[in-house]
Parts: sequence; structure tokens; C-alpha cells
Amino acid sequence: MDKVLTRARANAVPDYVERWFAGKGWELRDYQRKMVEAFGKRRSTLLVAPTGGGKTLSGFLPSLIDIHETRAKGLHTLYISPLKALANDIERNLHRPIEEMGLSVTVESRTGDTPAGKRKRQRERPPNILLTTPESIMLMLSFPDARKLFANVRSVIVDEVHSFAPTKRGDFTALALARLAEFAPDHIRFGLSATAAHPENLAAWLGFAGRPATLLKAGLNAKPNIRIMRARKVMPYGGFLSQYAVPDIYDAIRATRSCIVFVNTRAQAEMLMQMLWTVNDDSLPITVYHGSLNREQRRRTEAMMAAGKLRAVVATAALELGIDWGDVDLVIQVGAPKGVSRLLQRIGRSNHRMDVPSEALLVPSNRFESLECQAAMNAIARGVLDGDEPVDGSQDVVIQYIVNCACGESIHPDEIFAEVTGTVPYKMLAREDFDRLFRFAVNGGTVLSNYERYLRLRPVEDGRYVAATNMVRRRHRMNIGVIVEAARLKVMKLNKTGKTGRILGEVEEGFAQGLTPGDTFMFAGELLSFARIRDLVVEARPATGGGEPKIPAYAGGNMPLSTFLADGVRHVLSTPSSWRKLPAETREWLRLQQDFSIIPPEDTLLIEHFPRGRLFHTVFYTFEGRLAGQTLGLLLTRRMERQGFKPVSFTVTDYGLAIATLETIPEEEAKALLSPDILGDDLEEWIMDAAMLRRSFRHVAIVAGLAEQQHVGQRSTVRQLTVNTNLIYDVLRRHEPDHILLTVARRDAERELLDLKRLSDMLLRFQGRLLYHGLDRASPLAIPVLTEVRTEQVRGAGVEALLAQASLALDAEQMIEDVRAALA
Repeated sequence: MDKVLTRARANAVPDYVERWFAGKGWELRDYQRKMVEAFGKRRSTLLVAPTGGGKTLSGFLPSLIDIHETRAKGLHTLYISPLKALANDIERNLHRPIEEMGLSVTVESRTGDTPAGKRKRQRERPPNILLTTPESIMLMLSFPDARKLFANVRSVIVDEVHSFAPTKRGDFTALALARLAEFAPDHIRFGLSATAAHPENLAAWLGFAGRPATLLKAGLNAKPNIRIMRARKVMPYGGFLSQYAVPDIYDAIRATRSCIVFVNTRAQAEMLMQMLWTVNDDSLPITVYHGSLNREQRRRTEAMMAAGKLRAVVATAALELGIDWGDVDLVIQVGAPKGVSRLLQRIGRSNHRMDVPSEALLVPSNRFESLECQAAMNAIARGVLDGDEPVDGSQDVVIQYIVNCACGESIHPDEIFAEVTGTVPYKMLAREDFDRLFRFAVNGGTVLSNYERYLRLRPVEDGRYVAATNMVRRRHRMNIGVIVEAARLKVMKLNKTGKTGRILGEVEEGFAQGLTPGDTFMFAGELLSFARIRDLVVEARPATGGGEPKIPAYAGGNMPLSTFLADGVRHVLSTPSSWRKLPAETREWLRLQQDFSIIPPEDTLLIEHFPRGRLFHTVFYTFEGRLAGQTLGLLLTRRMERQGFKPVSFTVTDYGLAIATLETIPEEEAKALLSPDILGDDLEEWIMDAAMLRRSFRHVAIVAGLAEQQHVGQRSTVRQLTVNTNLIYDVLRRHEPDHILLTVARRDAERELLDLKRLSDMLLRFQGRLLYHGLDRASPLAIPVLTEVRTEQVRGAGVEALLAQASLALDAEQMIEDVRAALA
């Protein structure tokens, strides 16, 4: 029996580990000892522990002890991270205890950034501990030597498990774990999470078929100190970036030793970086970090931050997970957090220790966002988190998994069905549906089987299948994963010769194609002047001016407002006794609404209707997020058009939907518009004609391998992928309307692009609880929705409608003065 197992069962830890902890002035926590015990008892465990409490080391400690004492050879432990940066950070941090305790343990990382030569060597001579991502694991599982490579794996550690378990990437990871269980049946799994809203669901996801992981909760850390920034300038009514507070954000950075400034999108990161540079009179070392920057730039930023050489980093979600940034004094969240768990995760980057409270400043972009910030603070004070409930797994991922397995060895449908349905996301997958997915993986279905291009699996003996050709294997391995992104072009900052330069990162193809020579744009925290596109590289020179610079935008960057936090906003708004905690300008705005119109009751959906110029505006205060609001706006305008109200346009925020019409809408008609049957015929008529369903099909086709983002030596453009998948979509709808991919695309569209369940729940929840209020002008609460910059025009609205729309001057301050004048 292994020495480590004997010790673990006795709930003991080796003396050299105890001495190392003591030498650091630390003490082994109870849950760290229990993780060693869990390893000895071969018990999969989900550890929920606060940020800064040694959670990551708790996952690795049993492996370090076992590898050292048994002198294990080959691959012993797999660590799966949702982020490449996190894997790199863990590799850096693990070397220290290994060296200081004198352990015979080798550690390496393997991600998409790892050179090909090193990746090949890792398969031939793997380290004891391999730090990697779900995509790299699945790639390794596709090779014929995978069974031998993973045979002796004893432990799999899944970090930040809450961040991707409920997503399509979580479905993908669950299937990778299922395959690992076939190759290494004796391994156990450790999951690590700091902000688990539904830990029992995560424990079930992490465990083996029908056997959830044991849940180990480590207790709470010190409550964070969070406050909303009180800026010198007045907070605007609308807007999506806190430009009014930039001088105050800079002052906060200047007062700290080290600070992370979080924003919600990559475009916002570049914009805020530009704004901070304009006020950086002290030339403080401030930089930007997001996933579109190139590897060298990201690594350089990581190293400088860890060494304390940067005063601040403006970052996206790429830095919100468990990366140890050393002595970060303060986290600043610019813009609303959109979720309580997400905010707590980000705040945890500050004072990264369990017994020291994190320090955070929230900077709302507008007055509605200040309500959201306060609602998030209230939830954190109560110790309540939010998170996604589990849903059935996406079936396009199963198709990719079938092909992946067949690339490595022969497979039988019965065996793969057992593996797939042994995971939580696919436990309810019917055999009939699986067989349709398997047939598609073999030959593409009835229509597509006539084309050799879609023949990916061929039958061999005993009902088994293998990949049809080496080219099929090669194409599949180049396109593993479920992250579908727009085609991107590298950005090169030219040197003085103008012939070569340094690659800074990537921008999306659509942005690059909109540039003309001389245009300036912000990227990687630098002001650049576009020169040309050559060999799929955007070449640009350093710029010093030239007008308002453009900011690259990236698809899929917006974060949805969580249902839990939306309810919190409703509660804050409808509870005047809680307003005292809000910024002064928000309090004044709400009191003005109270005097002029109505504060929406918590259990009621308020509808305001008023004229403005030649148009009538109807505002629905939904508080259900932008995605559900967008879908509702598209459906309502179609219904209004049929009923003769002549809709012109609509605007959507996370908090409300405003529709402009040429005709007034009386109370009963306005309430009837929100009947749940709008999700019946109205939805069906619209969705079958919507470009959105084609977009969903394109994404599903890419994940399922019907279309490919990567080819040998090149990447497909968005236009190429769109043309190809639209052609296939039309052929299937015409000749094989029950094709499995059409079914999967429809299901994904309803869930991911339309947020139909959330919209349906809202319509049912507020039936009989609709409050209509007619006004003679816009209310204070309506102003942020009306002045939202992104407005959707109703197709076919006509010249009269467009002229009426153009004649409106939507000035927030003037509209507020109109309200004050009416009250006077």
C-alpha cells in the first residue's frame, strides 16, 4: 500500500509539508487536510472555499505528496483551467513549493499557446502534472496513444468549475471527463470554486455517472469592503461607460500600490484605457489586458503585475478567475456587475488572502446601474450568490465528441451512448436522438451523404466505426472546441522602416474591413493609424492624433443581467427606505419619478405611455436583461404592426424596452400586447424568417464539424462561413426539414440568442399584474431607456415614420427640465 494512502487514511500530512507551511508562517487549514484524506480514500470532492484561502494548493497538495512518495512516473495529475492565463499562473506558483520542499515532481502547462514541438514531446514524455484547458485535453484524447498516455492518471483537478460547468463549454468538458474515465477508470476528481451558487449541482456535474462528488465547504472569508464611487461630476442618466468618473478612477489608482480595473467587454477596456491615458499626468504604469492581445503581451503583463511593476491593469473577464496577482490593493468595477457571483469573483482579486477583506469600488455608468450596484452589494452583505441552473447539454457537442473518439480508436455506438449519458448534461438524452446524432457524424444525414466531404466515419468489423481518412482526423483536430468567434486579423505595429513590426494581438475581420488609410484606432492601449491590410495582417503606425479614434468591437462580449440581480434591482427600486444608500443624484432622480409618475412595484410590470414630438412612446419596465428585451421588442413590433399602431423603432436596455409608434396605444390594447400567446404564432412566424436562426445554424454547424473555421494554413472568413452554412441551411430546410442540425439550431437559438425561457417566465409572472400609466411627457425613469444609443428600426416603417423619428431631440437634461416644469 502506498505510503501516502496510509497517511491520508490516518488524516495525516507528511512532516516536510507541515514544516514548509510553518516556515511560511502559515497553518494547514482543516479543509486542506480533508483534501489529502479524500485523495487517500479515492473520493471525488468539490471544494468550495473563499478566494485567498489556499484553495488551489488544496487541490494539488495530495498529488504533490503522492507523486513524491511513490516516485510516480508519467502523467499523474491533470489540471483543467477555463483560461490559458490561469494555467500559466498556476505553473509559475507551483514551482515554488516543489522546489522549497525538494519534491521530485515535474509540472508543465499545455494550451493553444504552447509550441507544437513541446506539445509533441509532452505526449511522448509527459510531466507528472499537466496544466491545460478543456480544448487541449480533448485534442490529446483524439490521438491513438491517448489510452496509454492517460492510463495512470490518478487525479483530475477542475478549477473555477462554476465558471463553465453550466455552459456549452461545460458540456464539452463533461464529455472529455467521460472519455478520461474510460482510459483512467481509477482516477478521482477535485473541483475548486469560490462562488458556487448551486454547489450540489456542481458536485453532480463533477462526479462520475450517478455518483456526485462529495461537497466540502470551507466557510466564509472576511466580508469585502465595497462602496459606490462618489464622483465629482454628475452621474449621467444613460450611457454604457463611466466617462464622467475617469478623473476619480485615476485618483483611486494613484492612491493604491496596485489595482485592477474591471470592465465587461474588450471594447470597453480599450476605451477606458484611452480615457485614463488622457488624464495620466503622473505617467503611472497602466496597461490593458484582454483575450485578443497576443500571447507575448499577455505574458509580459502577467509577469509585470505579479512583480509589482504596474500600478493598474484595465481588464476584462480574462483576469477575473483565480490568478494570483500579488499585492493588489483595490479592485474597481467600471459599469454594472451584471451578476453577484461575478462581482464577488472579481473583488476577490484584491487582498488575495482569506482573513483580509477585499477592497472594491463600483463605478456605475448611469443611474439605473447604480441601482444594480446597490442590489449586488446587498446580496453580498447577505451572503447570497446567483448562478445558472443546469440545462440539457447542447447536442452539437455530442457530434464533435463522437468524431473525436473515432479519430483515436474504433468506437461502437452503444459504448459512446453509455459514456455520453453517464454525464449530467446528457443524462436525459434519448437513444433515438443519439442515433440521429451518430448518423450525422457518419455521413451528414440523408441529403449530405451524397457528398464525399461529409463522410467522416466508416464502418469496420462488429458494428464499430473509425475516422474515414487521415484528412478527416486532421480537419477535426484543427477545429476542436465550442468557442465560435468571428474571423480575426492580426494587428502589427510597424517600425520606422514601415516594412515590419511587432504583433500586438487580433481584431475582428469586420472592424478591420471598415478602416481606411489614415483612420486612427485604439488597440492594446496604443493609438494607431491604419496603413493597410496585407496577408491577413492589419498594418498600422503609431499615431499622435487625427480625430476621434475608433475602438475595436468584438462579437459576443456583452454580459447578461442575471435573473437574481434583476430581482434585486426591482426590490431596491420599489423600497424607498433603501434609497438612502444610493448616490445623491440617483435619489433625486427616483424622487422626481415618484412625484411625476409611479415607482414600479416589485410584483408589477409598469407600462408608461406618452407623446413626444410626432410619435408616441410606450415603455415596458421589464428588468429582464437586454437579450429577452430584444426578443420582446421584435415580437411586439410585429404585433403592433398588424394591429395598426405603426411602430417605428425600439430601444432596449437591461431594465426596459421603449417602442416608438405613429399611433397612440390605449391601456387595454397595451396590456393585451403582453399576453403569453405572443410566444406562439407570433414567435413561430418571426423565428422561421429571422436571420438569427441562420446565425444559430452557423454556430451549430461549426461545432458539429459541418463547417470549419480553420483550414491548413488559413482561417475561413465570416463571409465564407456565412455563405457556406446559409447554402446548407436552405438545402436542408427544403429537402430534409427534420434534419437533426436544424432541430439543434432551433433549440440553441431559443436558449442562447432569444432567452425565451426567461421571457416566457416574465410574461406568465406578470399576467394580471400589469400597471398602465398614461403621461403627457417622458418620465424620469423612461429617459435612460429613450436615450439608449442603440436603436432598432422597424423594417418597412415608411418615410413618414423615419422623418418623425429624425425630428426627435432626445436630450436627457432637457427632458428632466420638462418634468420639473410640469411639477412646478
